[in-house]
Amino acid sequence: MTIPETMRVVEITQPGGPEVLKIATRPVPRPKQGELLVKVAAAGVNRPDTMQRAGNYPVPPGASDIPGLELAGSIAAIGESVARWRVGDRVTALVQGGGYAEYCTAPAPQCLPIPKGMTPVEAASLPETFFTVWSNVFDRAAIKPGESFLVQGGSSGIGVAAIQIVKAFGHKVFATAGSAEKCEACVKLGADRAIDYKTEDFVAAVKEATAGKGVDVILDMVGGDYIDRELKCLADDGRVVIIAFLGGSKATLYLSDILRRRLTVTGSALRPRPVEFKGAIARNLREKVWPLIEAGRIKAVVYKTFPLAEAAKAHELMESSAHIGKIVLTV
Repeated sequence: MTIPETMRVVEITQPGGPEVLKIATRPVPRPKQGELLVKVAAAGVNRPDTMQRAGNYPVPPGASDIPGLELAGSIAAIGESVARWRVGDRVTALVQGGGYAEYCTAPAPQCLPIPKGMTPVEAASLPETFFTVWSNVFDRAAIKPGESFLVQGGSSGIGVAAIQIVKAFGHKVFATAGSAEKCEACVKLGADRAIDYKTEDFVAAVKEATAGKGVDVILDMVGGDYIDRELKCLADDGRVVIIAFLGGSKATLYLSDILRRRLTVTGSALRPRPVEFKGAIARNLREKVWPLIEAGRIKAVVYKTFPLAEAAKAHELMESSAHIGKIVLTV
């Protein structure tokens, strides 16, 4: 495969609105030891990209300043000491940045084969959300057989992944969403009950649906005043895992409930974690989740695609929250 010297990328020209995203030319990166160079076919768009563009998400040391945390394509070159992969293999990968480009390097342990029967656009919509859901719901919250689950923002990229994966493992799933149409989409994906947070109180709805017991695990990306309400609808020994705080980074907690009912409030961010940590998640996904995708039990939910040059439009859509599922750039 002939690799050009330069490539088109999307740059953040300065912190600001979607209009600060512009096409630029950069040298094609070279894969370092343990890395692959991927010729990008598609790149997923995620909330951290919009936060980085606005100047609210510092890039980890050593990561590319080009946005884009997930991609799919084919391997163009292989760095030293990479065993499993071959040039030409079709992969999807979680990266620390650099996805909005024609080429991107990815640590080999964070790459997965594109599931059989999936297009690169569909595969590019998986890594960021699937790694996040696995790491937080199955590892951190350690959801157990028979336990129930609530995801806030069920129609978001994280939401559509969480509903499907947790449901495929046999759990009762609740989801909140902001319209009747979004709630219907959540139910179609497998939610046992979708709660319209604009017209219903999710605490009351969860309590009613669980005969007063509450839910065992909550995946939260709202934060703020949601946390106190979430503790109210947790079952004894329940866990809330915070992965973002779109509703604010401060919360008031009543510690007596946490003590009396043995509740856990935890959280994590994936981007700064080391390659070994992400590699372990990738192995779990490949072993436990990829077969479910290939069997048709878990699907990619792609709402809309945009060409690389229209990254600003993709960000506008992301920030409007009008989408159900994932937004993907095609290269």
